[in-house]
Amino acid sequence: MKYNEVIELENKVERYAFDQVARQANGTVWLQSGNTVILATVVIDETDFVSEEFLPLTVQYIEKTYAVGKFPGGFFKRETKPSDFETLTSRIIDRSLRPLFPKGFANPLQITIMVLSADDDTDLQVLALNAASTALFVSDIDINTSVTAVRMGKIGDDIILNPTMEQLEESTLDLYVSGSKDDVLMIEMRSFGSEEVQMLDIPMMDPMIDPTLSAEMVSEHHCNAVPEEEFVTLLSRAKAYLNDANTTYEARFDAYSKECMPLECLDLSVSEEMIEYLHANHLDAIKNAIGEMARTERSTALKRLRKEILHVKESWDEKELKRAIEQVKRTTVRSQILEDNRRADGRTTTEIRPIDIETNVLPSAHASALFTRGQTQALVALTIGGSKDAQMFEKLTDEGTQNETFMVHYNFPGFSVGEPSPVGPPRRRELGHGNLAKRALEPALISSDKTLRLVSEIMESNGSSSMATVCGGYMALRAGDIEMSDTIAGVAMGMVSEADRYAILSDITGLEDHDGDLDFKVTGSKEGITALQMDIKLGGIRLDVLQQALHQAKVARAHIIDIMLDAETRIELNEESLPSSDFFHIDPNFVGDIIGQAGKTIREIIEMFEVAIDIDKKQGHVKVTGKNKKGVQGAREHIEKIINNAPEKVQYQVGDEVEGRVKKIVDFGAFIELPGGTDGLLHISKISDERVSKVSDVLHEGDSIKVKIIEFKGNKISLDRA
Repeated sequence: MKYNEVIELENKVERYAFDQVARQANGTVWLQSGNTVILATVVIDETDFVSEEFLPLTVQYIEKTYAVGKFPGGFFKRETKPSDFETLTSRIIDRSLRPLFPKGFANPLQITIMVLSADDDTDLQVLALNAASTALFVSDIDINTSVTAVRMGKIGDDIILNPTMEQLEESTLDLYVSGSKDDVLMIEMRSFGSEEVQMLDIPMMDPMIDPTLSAEMVSEHHCNAVPEEEFVTLLSRAKAYLNDANTTYEARFDAYSKECMPLECLDLSVSEEMIEYLHANHLDAIKNAIGEMARTERSTALKRLRKEILHVKESWDEKELKRAIEQVKRTTVRSQILEDNRRADGRTTTEIRPIDIETNVLPSAHASALFTRGQTQALVALTIGGSKDAQMFEKLTDEGTQNETFMVHYNFPGFSVGEPSPVGPPRRRELGHGNLAKRALEPALISSDKTLRLVSEIMESNGSSSMATVCGGYMALRAGDIEMSDTIAGVAMGMVSEADRYAILSDITGLEDHDGDLDFKVTGSKEGITALQMDIKLGGIRLDVLQQALHQAKVARAHIIDIMLDAETRIELNEESLPSSDFFHIDPNFVGDIIGQAGKTIREIIEMFEVAIDIDKKQGHVKVTGKNKKGVQGAREHIEKIINNAPEKVQYQVGDEVEGRVKKIVDFGAFIELPGGTDGLLHISKISDERVSKVSDVLHEGDSIKVKIIEFKGNKISLDRA
């Protein structure tokens, strides 16, 4: 491949070849960095115009397994549906490039990015956006603005631009910023939690603890939330990098740009006659409709108004009238905020809608939370499993599969916004929102050997259901007794600006998202940010305005967290359905008594209490897990009895007859609780002189029964009917 341009950037080198492959596309570029090769193409349908309300842009990021010398996983040895990483990367590229197109552009446009070769040091998401933007820049489509991306990591106190994937694994920060030389267009950010290992002295007060242990390795989890002031500093540095990089790209690539064809756009101008008519005759009706839309994303009032006007003004074009009504609505919403400091639902710019939280509303689920904020409501359910329940996945450059032990799945059914749409597989938006909630909560999640799955079912939506998912997700985790290092909440911020005037809005509704200039979702603790997602609609944002928005979001987040902490004090665990585990130590000398001859004792405990038991024979570490807390607690108490009732401590002799109580029925007999708390086994063959096929036909739990001690086997007692 003959490369036309070689560009050196911080920590990487990019080589570009133009018009050597895929030459029938409107724009194409072959990009190599290290051993990674990406082909990006842009194709436009010049003959077709679609709805003017939505830019018909399709972005497809595709990874080929031959790029790393692998076969596709699974039964079919051909690439099938895109992975979550491919879908999320397509979404990042779409959100970065969509703002470049003028309003009214309505030709179907497809950008395809294919990974043809890959190494494990390359940031594929950064390289993919650079390739896509370059293909668009040199195409014959009249878009003459370069957009690029930079990723920033933090190792210790050092900020690293364009870190390798190995460096990113050590980082406590992942900040992805895309933009042009003048404006930041999109931000994705997350922090990473970390463990700090310490030696902790343990006082030997529990006889169950191995007396040879004098200290234990323990870890303290750090959320590593990013303070707002530090984030602004990082963004300032990213903005400077984007300015330099895009200036270089535009200067170097301009010579390879094709002659641009005229960029046709639909005429979206609005008749002044219609605007004046609406102001004179229907302004109150539009304001009333705005009030309805502040309560729900779905409003039929404007549709009814349009039909009424067309009955009077039969010659008017319906689409043009729709645009006129939309413009008056938008202007009214924004002027109320900027001039009257009043939002459509009557709130101030900093006011949060009423919040209500209920926990464990689903009795048979492991845990659940119903989080309601205004007219947005998320029902979040938690399922707890073991390592075998983890989601297996494979990245392109991975040698083998990895396991994902924390999952957040977000579902957005049509009824949540009053639409009769069918429920189908998750779309890009649903995957993106679930990914944002996962990134928000994961830094505060204290690591364990559990697999956790949160499912957020959006019951109602009017403004940032993804942030309701974050709040409801945290509450569901705590309702499942999952330990967190900090309380995490999320809030959606917006902004309305005209010339030098602007207003920052906390907890925006769907109406304010649609008619505003900024969609800014920020999550974190009271101390800082764990995840952030920003889409800027007006072409850029001043850093001082962003700093004010971050501070306002922090205040809003603290308000929500206080409500969540109050709700947390009222949590009642689903004891009957919540899986439980217990970790404790025993003297290793007693391990043999617990296991029993050929493992018979431990199998009996497992069957009796329906638990799983792992024992470290050398250290005496015991882990008990079960379907509920009652079984786990019973198993631990039984193990403690085995140790406390060692042969030298047993108060009974062979031949003693005592009155006992049937404690547990098993297939091979019944466990009888003897006076003093000791248990003995009455084998099925000893229950009656006649053959007994089923123990429960003769005995029931709680029955009193007279038994005789017939044998001691280690710490076990065998019984007969007296």
